[in-house]
Amino acid sequence: MRRVVVTGLGALTPIGNNLSAYKQGLQAGQTGAGLIGQFDASAFKTRFACEVDNFDATEYFDRREARRLDKFSQYAIIAAEEAMQHSGLNNESVDPERAGVIWGSGIGGLRSLEIEIEENKDTKTPRYNPFMIPKMIADIAPGHISIKYGFRGVNYGTISACASATHALICAMDNIRLNRADIVITGGSEAAVTKAGIGGFGSMKALSQRNDDPTTASRPFDRDRDGFVLGEGGAAIILEEYEHARKRNATIYAELVGGGHTADAYHITAPHPEGLGASTVMNQTLKDAKMNAEQVDYVNVHGTSTPLGDVAELKAIQKVFGDKAYDLNISSTKSMTGHLLGASGAIEAVAAILAMQHSFVPPTINHFEDDPEIDSKLNLTFNEAQSRTISTVLSNTFGFGGHNACVIFRKI
Repeated sequence: MRRVVVTGLGALTPIGNNLSAYKQGLQAGQTGAGLIGQFDASAFKTRFACEVDNFDATEYFDRREARRLDKFSQYAIIAAEEAMQHSGLNNESVDPERAGVIWGSGIGGLRSLEIEIEENKDTKTPRYNPFMIPKMIADIAPGHISIKYGFRGVNYGTISACASATHALICAMDNIRLNRADIVITGGSEAAVTKAGIGGFGSMKALSQRNDDPTTASRPFDRDRDGFVLGEGGAAIILEEYEHARKRNATIYAELVGGGHTADAYHITAPHPEGLGASTVMNQTLKDAKMNAEQVDYVNVHGTSTPLGDVAELKAIQKVFGDKAYDLNISSTKSMTGHLLGASGAIEAVAAILAMQHSFVPPTINHFEDDPEIDSKLNLTFNEAQSRTISTVLSNTFGFGGHNACVIFRKI
């Protein structure tokens, strides 16, 4: 199969509105959490989130275009544009029929749906916006990106809850491996910091309720963790066939060498208590990459800050890596960005690549008390970034429904 490399990156996150700012936020152990500014959340049990700071859609789109795009699509288009510029791709270097877009989002245009329901709930003659459907459907983001660049190859969206963007990466990789495409813009975006988003996740007790101290609410692996912090944003990755990239003298930032996907087949929201699906997907990914566990330096974990999920994932890592687990750096960047749901795999893949490029491990911030259920000998990179030469990184994402997806990047 053909080799697949990364030639462009873009990011729009709660700790940085572009790739450079995101890297600085990761290195600094910055938090993106704060009280919600997009709507009045005073009546909700959780009143904070990780929002994209100082975002003004009219800086990127004209007012008419901005009104026709849900925020999750805006984030997708902006991240893709940065990744395209970062890649140096131009019309001369792209065969449009061999270029595609595969994009992940677990929720899609939730706010656009909310608005239409709010505006029509008390009217005798409902008047729904003709753009409501194309604004809310989760597959519209790759459609917009393909139109923008004229890419006429593979084009679709992946939806697997919080594993959506990682599934998009794997699908993009496989399309290039199997000679169905030379270039794929992939990644994910989410904009679920809305009344329904906060209310829905809050009612199932998935969210932290640390309203008195939101900046430290996302605390993966801490004894007193009480749920995740909802985040928003997106990230894009340009995947390209290796020889195609070499012929145009592209800068290659990493190689995507393997991916895997499994199901827990256990519960709609809770992980398998022994991390069975998680360990299986990591082993599957190592096999796909033709690598063994000893070759991995860093694991960017799903690590959402939930009582059950964090323990189950570490059990799975110890099962897969054995004694090698104690030599790994392990960290959860969700401690800084919050949980971007379907976009998590994209921003975390970008974090993994930046870590390899710049020889640092992003920290798991907000650690205060050890959890007796967690092996204290594991290096969970607490509170401060650590310097390390990283040759190979594995990134996990797991979603409601028992969906598990995992990828491995290697320095090239």
